[in-house]
Amino acid sequence: MSPRNVEKDKMMREKKMQHILDCALKVMAINGFQLTSIQDIAKEAKVSVGNVYHYYASKEEIFSEVLRSGQTNYGKYVTDLAAMDMEPIAKLRVMLTSWLSLETNWAFTILMHTARLSGSTPPDIKKAITDRFTVNLGPVADIMSDGIRRGIIIDEDPLQLAFYFVSLIQGLTLQRPPDYEVKVEMNVEAIIRLFEIKK
Repeated sequence: MSPRNVEKDKMMREKKMQHILDCALKVMAINGFQLTSIQDIAKEAKVSVGNVYHYYASKEEIFSEVLRSGQTNYGKYVTDLAAMDMEPIAKLRVMLTSWLSLETNWAFTILMHTARLSGSTPPDIKKAITDRFTVNLGPVADIMSDGIRRGIIIDEDPLQLAFYFVSLIQGLTLQRPPDYEVKVEMNVEAIIRLFEIKK
């Protein structure tokens, strides 16, 4: 097999695996982990059960991978955002706007929080979720620190501010499931002002 075909096959495999994870996220967020079967995931993905098992050994592996990949991708995103040459308030605005605009974030947020609360989630998965969440606060805390130094963000503990900011975004996201969204406009500038120094 030529190198080009190997690379193409690898890309197709990764695309198929991501499609299964995206469908699993949606189904698990609606049904919960315990009530979701491989058949449910296969049906949502429009593939056979055997096809799901070709890529993943179990529902638990899919569950763990959905959470790991979502948190890892988010961590890379906020790390890259924190490193950009932009004003801290602009970074917070970009983060807030982009998070609230993604239609699947409600599902990921629900899945992440229910996984941490559920007695059926293995302790190692709960710990991994919590550890990744905590690490991902770091770049947001860096943005807050920069804003504090510049005198534009309130002078409080940067890690606490990051925790409040991310928790606020997640709380708003939880109010946005399809068909049951709370019909209150989300004013990004009003949210940003909660963290800005009043002029």
